[in-house]
Amino acid sequence: MTPRRLHDIAHARTGDKGDTLTLSIFAYRAGDYPALRASATVDRLRAHLAGIVAGEILRYELPLLDGLHFVCRHALKGGVNTSLALDAHGKSLSFAALSLSVLEPDAGDREER
Repeated sequence: MTPRRLHDIAHARTGDKGDTLTLSIFAYRAGDYPALRASATVDRLRAHLAGIVAGEILRYELPLLDGLHFVCRHALKGGVNTSLALDAHGKSLSFAALSLSVLEPDAGDREER
């Protein structure tokens, strides 16, 4: 069986401000929010984007929107306007983040709605 990826249960929006990437990931269905929370952790995202995000990663939970918001510092090679990277925009990194494998949440992490 092929493992599920975040893109199977969620979509993403990004923004870039200087050298900081903002990344929001929203579950398509409320029932998938616990799996999103379990799968998109700071540690997993840091490992997945190793070599790209050089600074801290902060995660904010948005439970009423079934989403997570990440602020990734030093992620855009100096910023869109100053970088010589082929694509220094955050949009490319949202596709990379959505390729994370989905983890099933622990029973204690499931929310009743």
